[in-house]
Amino acid sequence: MNEDKLNIYLNQAIDFCVSYAPKIIMAAASFYIGFWLIKKIIAIVELSLDKANFSKEVRPFVVSFINIALKVFVVLFAASFLGFETSSIVGILAAASFAVGLALQGSLGNFAAGILVMVFRPYKLGDMVEINGKFGKVEDISIFNTTLSTPGFKTLIIPNGKIIEDTIINFSTKGKVRLELNVTMPYEESFPKVKEVILSTLHNVPYVLEDPAPMVGIESFDSHNVVLAVRPFIKPDNYWEALFETHRAIKTAFHNNGIKVAYSEGVEIGPIGE
Repeated sequence: MNEDKLNIYLNQAIDFCVSYAPKIIMAAASFYIGFWLIKKIIAIVELSLDKANFSKEVRPFVVSFINIALKVFVVLFAASFLGFETSSIVGILAAASFAVGLALQGSLGNFAAGILVMVFRPYKLGDMVEINGKFGKVEDISIFNTTLSTPGFKTLIIPNGKIIEDTIINFSTKGKVRLELNVTMPYEESFPKVKEVILSTLHNVPYVLEDPAPMVGIESFDSHNVVLAVRPFIKPDNYWEALFETHRAIKTAFHNNGIKVAYSEGVEIGPIGE
């Protein structure tokens, strides 16, 4: 009896091998050849991205995405030899991806925005920028957020999704930026004299560029003074130093040249009868 059972099991094993051995061999061969081809394809992709000077920040994600997509295809292809319904597997993967996408909607938005930032590069490391009303130097660009360092030594971490939705002001793109200062002078002062004093002062401020030349003009008129627009050009990295030094130098020059700064005179009213 035991010998009969053994023969039955042996025959079943032989039938299984005869039926599934070719499928298993084909699946194994598909895995081996498929993953070998993937290595070759990834090497070609990396070489192509390198020759095209593709963004170094985006490159790992592009390569990783292609690598995962190809491996999923190979797994599905090999599974088809074993009799699995690939359409069912694809459906399960799609449903799982949809569920994960809903759970990580905000993070995926930042991820997509990070790809756009790295591809189109509205700013790069070291640039002085204003993002979401925040001014600072770009210290790091990751796939989910951008890190700024402010002049006050604060670190700002801004989600890339917020950055894409807002206006980005890059002060470093042209290699120079214009300071926008306003200086007041009394009506009795001579504008040509004041203009000459300011321009001469700006010429001696080390942060101010000679080209383009600084500009000084009358911007508006107030009830007690004339408002002058002072527009020197500087390098973005020297923004705050130039701003403070320019104000100090103009104040000192006005004092040395006897130019009064206009101010409104108040009228003091005492108690009635005194």
